[in-house]
Amino acid sequence: MFAAATPADDFTIQGEKPYAELWMGTHPSNPSKDVATKRTLLDLIQDNQSLISKDISDRFGYKLPFLFKVLSIGKALSIQAHPNKKLAEQLHKKDSKNYPDDNHKPEMTIAITPFDGLCGFRPLGEISHFLSTVPALRKLVGDSEVNEYQAAIKGQETSEKKEDEETNKKALQKAFGSLMNSKKEDIELASTDLISSAEKEGSSFAGGGGASNDGQELADLVIRLNKQFPSDIGLFVLFFLNYVKLEVGEAMFLKADDIHAYLSGDIIECMAASDNVVRAGFTPKFKDVDTLISMLTYSYAPISEQKMEPVDYPYATLNASAYSSGSSATLYDPPIDEFSVVRTELKTKGAKATFESIAGPSIFICTSGSGKVSVGPKVEEVKAGYVYFVGATAEVVLESEDKNFTTFKAFCELQGKEDADGKGKL
Repeated sequence: MFAAATPADDFTIQGEKPYAELWMGTHPSNPSKDVATKRTLLDLIQDNQSLISKDISDRFGYKLPFLFKVLSIGKALSIQAHPNKKLAEQLHKKDSKNYPDDNHKPEMTIAITPFDGLCGFRPLGEISHFLSTVPALRKLVGDSEVNEYQAAIKGQETSEKKEDEETNKKALQKAFGSLMNSKKEDIELASTDLISSAEKEGSSFAGGGGASNDGQELADLVIRLNKQFPSDIGLFVLFFLNYVKLEVGEAMFLKADDIHAYLSGDIIECMAASDNVVRAGFTPKFKDVDTLISMLTYSYAPISEQKMEPVDYPYATLNASAYSSGSSATLYDPPIDEFSVVRTELKTKGAKATFESIAGPSIFICTSGSGKVSVGPKVEEVKAGYVYFVGATAEVVLESEDKNFTTFKAFCELQGKEDADGKGKL
């Protein structure tokens, strides 16, 4: 719907075809184009380097340091991780077909509809619980490997001592690696047992569940994912990973080397400008299991530690109509330099948000409602799906023309970037 909204005579939506992603940026795999001239955003920036500022170009080159996306997830996306910078360079050099660039890819997800996914390793005690209460999972991992894992972490599951954490991570890597290296025929047999248990046991499935998810929720999840990817290793990986649900406006941040799989929902996604993906499940695409096993950080924590805490964006000024209607500009600021995102909700006609100029580029997308965007004397209409690039140092004004005008702004600013508490970004 968003892609179809922008006026263009060289692109049409095929109604019978599913579309999963809308990209906004300068990545060479799918660069954005100017509607009027048909030139790519990358070309425009390289011809006029002041559009991104000297700070940004000196640090990241003459391109956007971020890739902005809308994802519409109707079917589970692959179990995956994105390599850190050093590994990305190695993978790209060795296999440029499957790893098309040499950049890392930390990413942030903001829900625009209810969303669910698998993100990061569960607390160790929860994994141990499932290894004891899900016979099909235990069989795949192996009795000796399960016993070794449980013995290694016993009494130190939540220890913050560095040596204990290293021991725990090694034990987790070994158990997870054993699962991921399971033979195809063993996975198929174990899947039959797993689905049978989920269907029969209901709320008592997986020992009634763990601290984060009850048995019925896990049973429903296993049955649902098996319909999408029958007898897939991902049916078992989910017992190692946090199962998270996000409501509209909630967000989470994933560092490079963090394992995840998005299962359903519509999201705004922003990431460092890369298309590198190491996949290992829920996918017909190229899988690189050995790389995935070796690259992961094996950090383990409840999902609450990956959810972000957005704050008011201090560099947007709301007019009286915006204030009185409960409008807002909310900042999602991950601990990296490449990007941040602001969600702006203007809740009445005539509500305005004025964004101060910044020393870096921005991309705006409207996800609902209609309004206007203005930079100096130039004014453009905005509808759901419209995307605008704004160059460095430009002051931007958004004005609503109805009661539900929502936009997201991805931007990069290095110099003097501060959060709402006035503290410099780490």
